[in-house]
Amino acid sequence: MNITDEVFQNPTVKQVIFQIIFPNLFFLDSKIGDIQLLIMREFPESKIIYKQKFIVVDSGDDNSETQKKQFDGSGKIWQFESPKGHRLNILHNSLDIASEHHKTYNNEGHDKFRDLINFSVSSFLEVTKLPIINRIGLRYIDECPIPSLTNESFSEYYNSTFPLNRFSIPSTKASSFSIVTKTNNHNLMYAETIADTENKPKLILDFDAFSENINSSNFLSISDELHDIIKNEYFKTIKTPVIEHMRKI
Repeated sequence: MNITDEVFQNPTVKQVIFQIIFPNLFFLDSKIGDIQLLIMREFPESKIIYKQKFIVVDSGDDNSETQKKQFDGSGKIWQFESPKGHRLNILHNSLDIASEHHKTYNNEGHDKFRDLINFSVSSFLEVTKLPIINRIGLRYIDECPIPSLTNESFSEYYNSTFPLNRFSIPSTKASSFSIVTKTNNHNLMYAETIADTENKPKLILDFDAFSENINSSNFLSISDELHDIIKNEYFKTIKTPVIEHMRKI
């Protein structure tokens, strides 16, 4: 089995997020019930969240300004949740799916995040007939182990972008790197950060791949391509000790 096809028992991924952004759909309020019925099997729990924005209002006093709450329709979020812990948010101009449950995108042996994307977006498109998607994004956030804060140990685990030959890990108080690059006609934001998580140093890897101006019928194939970009960069970054760590139960 190719290592990239393996479903790890202890994966480093902590959250995976899929999002589409589209033109503001003014009719969505009247259609959300139809969407809800289609997705209820996977997302039985639902609620509406109203996001309020603040505007500064001159009260007439030369030395005083007050804040007023204001609501417009764009701040409404229809939120649907699964007993497994994944969540679907629908707004007038976006849809996103967030999961801390999935261990694989499309490998056999566990629930596939790809299936959840296909189910959710297909249901949404069936009702809305949306022809164009402005932006499709797939994001993976990984928390990776750092056995000890030494250059030698860190280099054994990671092919990092940090300039270790110039700034040593033990003497560094904070360290982060990010870049946005073009890859296979898509875009990738790649970021590394060393952070304390649960009082342990960890390497946070953040992969955010996205593409723009997509025919809605191609949403799943584009998601697959974005995932391939992230997967390739992930396995370029980690080394064998991290793979062995993920195989442990």
